[in-house]
Amino acid sequence: MSNDTLVIIPTYNEKENIEKIIRKVFSLPKAFDILVVEDNSPDGTAAIVESLIPEFPGRLFIEKRTGKLGLGTAYIHGFKWALARDYQYVIEMDADFSHNPDDLERLYNACAKDGADLSVGSRYVNGVVNVVNWPIGRVLMSYYASAYVRFVTGMKIGDATAGFVCYKASLLRNMDLNDVHFVGYAFQIEMKYTAYRLGYQIKEVSIVFTDRKEGTSKMSKKIFKEAFFGVIQLRFRKYHGQYKGKPKHPIS
Repeated sequence: MSNDTLVIIPTYNEKENIEKIIRKVFSLPKAFDILVVEDNSPDGTAAIVESLIPEFPGRLFIEKRTGKLGLGTAYIHGFKWALARDYQYVIEMDADFSHNPDDLERLYNACAKDGADLSVGSRYVNGVVNVVNWPIGRVLMSYYASAYVRFVTGMKIGDATAGFVCYKASLLRNMDLNDVHFVGYAFQIEMKYTAYRLGYQIKEVSIVFTDRKEGTSKMSKKIFKEAFFGVIQLRFRKYHGQYKGKPKHPIS
């Protein structure tokens, strides 16, 4: 570990984007390390990352898995990897530039300087104007999905499905990462809701989200279905005290 913050980038078939996103992150004024969690992409994504490791020794890492095992399990793998190496902050980020690397330091500062335990790069702090290049139907579906999450869970977060997130390592250590149930985009909701239930401070940071220009989206009907019904399951678990971890200021 050469820096205090690790950026985790899960990949599956991201050959068009991976080198560019790595170089962009490493060009930023603040130093970040990168862990690519690679799910056996048939397009050669892993080989591209491995070719760059000698150029960025001690800062770029890859963990190769046996197949496409799901977004949630990729991040849990990365969280455990980061905690074992004593990083203080851990950031989730997509490989496709939908998350602007220039916003990494703002997410970091929300935790490191402003005291949040979890900072969320939010598309919807100012309505839907911060989403670029999505069809209006998809924008509205995403926006109202977050409204649905707020209604069902009571969690006051404008963008509960956001995947551009910074965690304090202390929060991740106090969560039971083995108790995370979901593997698709519902994972993002579950992590935020668990932190909320345990009483940790969550801060939203307004970002502009730009749809990918290269590569293929991983969204599917199965993932959407998991997220829709998963929210109800999360609320149901609340009534049975099924949120494992060390609370800070638990919500009753």
